[in-house]
Amino acid sequence: MKIMLSSNAAWNLANFRKPIIEALVAAGFDVIAVAPADGQEARLEAMGARFRPIRMRGAGTSPVEDSRLLLDYIRLLREERPAMFLGFTAKPNIYGSLAARMTGIPMVATISGLGSAFLRGGLLGGLLLRLYRLALGGAKAIMFQNPADRELFIDRGIARPDQARLVAGSGIDLDRFVPAPIDQHEHFRFLLIARLLLDKGIAEFVAAARIVRARYPHARFQLLGGTAADNPSAVPQADLERWAAESIVEQLGVSDDVRPYIAAADCIVLPSYREGLPRSLLEGAAMARPLIASAVPGCRDVVDDGVNGLLCEVRSVTSLAVAMERMLAMTVAERLAMGTAGRHKVEAEFDQILVANAYLAEIAR
Repeated sequence: MKIMLSSNAAWNLANFRKPIIEALVAAGFDVIAVAPADGQEARLEAMGARFRPIRMRGAGTSPVEDSRLLLDYIRLLREERPAMFLGFTAKPNIYGSLAARMTGIPMVATISGLGSAFLRGGLLGGLLLRLYRLALGGAKAIMFQNPADRELFIDRGIARPDQARLVAGSGIDLDRFVPAPIDQHEHFRFLLIARLLLDKGIAEFVAAARIVRARYPHARFQLLGGTAADNPSAVPQADLERWAAESIVEQLGVSDDVRPYIAAADCIVLPSYREGLPRSLLEGAAMARPLIASAVPGCRDVVDDGVNGLLCEVRSVTSLAVAMERMLAMTVAERLAMGTAGRHKVEAEFDQILVANAYLAEIAR
């Protein structure tokens, strides 16, 4: 039996859908991975999947390109005739699901985040809303990563209660992300791991860093993540250059392995405006680091305030700075206790085995 999975990047499938792919292969399925080729195809094939490329610009809004994408999905589905289509990220969820509906193939969509266009509304947000309703109306199931997104889709008439499921994100490999000892170093390091988007709270992180550094000169602030120039929420290049010149925040670039950076950090920070289920916080918690995040859907599903981290007000530089200063004022034992609590939470709620089993159960349903 064939199962087709699709995302906006082969990298996304290789990094975030590995537990699902490996579980499907182990169960005897012929797994077809569909995404734009980006150099990660060999990793997918090493997992046992067959890779089929598709032309797609994740952040593009061209009607011509999106119409072509729909036709490409229809062609692939007719050629492969999978028993089910699993969509991840916005365009596969919309155009892949539409194609599956048009070709009579059952589909399951995963909503891992709503995106800035959907949340801001306007003409583009309204168009996305209508496309989601059309594409997902025939879905066998829609997997949500937090209850707030689930309720929002039900309230807006995109999902029916009988379709909507909750799943523990993309799952964490607890054998790969393990508690790391705290290095004894002079500087306390706050680390933010995210694409350099304003919606991730990058500007608030930098502004709060200025405030905290004035009172705690030993504090250090780091950014790990790539730019996303084609995203409307991208941090302007001029801002990145100005921050680098100020030396307030250290820009670490990008990495395929975040573990050394988490191990070298004392606290993981994500002042995002909204999330599905933030992987950087889950990975930080799995490695027993205390967390700071904004009290928004997704983040507050990972951070239990005062237990494994601290929550701050969204878009508030002052609230974020206060949370950072509270973290700095804690004893080592208090921060270690937060890190331990975070590890226990990930073990109980976000193990990748739980996620893989949820998809296998949905396919068998």
